[in-house]
Amino acid sequence: MTRHLAQLNIGRLRGGKDDPAMEGFFDNLDRINAAAERMPGFVWRLKDESGNATNIPWVGDANMAVNLSVWENVETLEKFVWQTAHTRIYARKGEFFEKMQTPHFVMWWIEVGHIPTLDEAKERLDHLTANGPSEFAFGWETAPAARLWQDKRCA
Repeated sequence: MTRHLAQLNIGRLRGGKDDPAMEGFFDNLDRINAAAERMPGFVWRLKDESGNATNIPWVGDANMAVNLSVWENVETLEKFVWQTAHTRIYARKGEFFEKMQTPHFVMWWIEVGHIPTLDEAKERLDHLTANGPSEFAFGWETAPAARLWQDKRCA
């Protein structure tokens, strides 16, 4: 294997950690992150000393939550997203995050061993937003071998 898959997902939180409406998100965050780290195919995720990335600010917007991770391939990320406890929390995203008008999710290939930075992730997301999907930056719609996403989208 000469490359891995990096992914970025951002979202503007509807409230903070003390907001009762956000309990369903924050109360499950550590459990879902731990499940990701146990998944076959998981490589790395952005986190600080708290064990998550909710305190790591997105470029220019401190209210934006950031999820940046690396997986062996599309299939392993897809299994985590669509076939674990993450799926139930993801289904509630409208409760926890504002609806965004521009792309908020992007994937791209990296060399094995490379750890992506937030600046790199922003460049990929900006490229996807400006130019559409390509080998440089893509989403589920054009991801090679993304079968579970298609099934869930059509359900």
